[in-house]
Amino acid sequence: MRASVIISTYNSPLWLEKVLWGYSIQTVSDFEVIIADDGSTQDTKKMIEAISEKTQLSITHVWHKDEGFQKTMILNKAILASKTDYCIFTDGDCIPRMDFVKTHLSHRSSGYFLSGGYFKLPISISKKISKNDILNQDCFDLKWLKKNGLGSSIKNLKLAKNDLIPFAFNMLTPTKPSWNGHNSSTWKKDIISANGFNNDMKYGGEDREFGERLINAGMKARQIRFYAICVHLEHKRGYVNKDVLDKNKDIRLKTKIEKQTKTPNGIQEV
Repeated sequence: MRASVIISTYNSPLWLEKVLWGYSIQTVSDFEVIIADDGSTQDTKKMIEAISEKTQLSITHVWHKDEGFQKTMILNKAILASKTDYCIFTDGDCIPRMDFVKTHLSHRSSGYFLSGGYFKLPISISKKISKNDILNQDCFDLKWLKKNGLGSSIKNLKLAKNDLIPFAFNMLTPTKPSWNGHNSSTWKKDIISANGFNNDMKYGGEDREFGERLINAGMKARQIRFYAICVHLEHKRGYVNKDVLDKNKDIRLKTKIEKQTKTPNGIQEV
């Protein structure tokens, strides 16, 4: 195994199943899947067991009791459960294109973390995507997406089949590469050195804060948002809380001012 794909999830078995079908047809197979489950019910466990029997995926289900939004903590537990030296992070609502893992592996380099993005889909198309649409890669085809209601946008170029467009857009995009929890990767040793994710943080900037510590430690971010493609399935976000967002901003500010490279409450504390 050359990589560990760590997928965060919480009570979204229908979306997660679509994501796992995406990983079942990757152009490379030398990777494991770690499900970082933030306290889902038995429905998620049953789905994972069922798809494990239908595919060749090597899946480890890491779960803890539901005690509110604790994504950082379950990610840290998943990291400890991983068996390779390279970790790719994504979410259980992001279906990967079939070259997703290969792209991360081919662009990895010592001293760097990779920064990808996603292509957002409306809820109508998110619900419509079937297993066959994933296996046939129709959900990445602009003609199919437009036929099913996708509007026109410059962002649609992210799914263009012309190889020159991703190269040009990665060079020209004004978006600064950062750690994005839905599509980023780096070496396990560097994750451990940073003590993983900050367990004091809930939703809102917790992924960015981790990447900011990596940069403080001397790592560089490499842009692959137009190479490593995944489509994002829309859903409600009932965990957004202003007080939590304000607290997270304070933590990020402290990380920046003090140039922290290691969180005091991370992997070693789970």
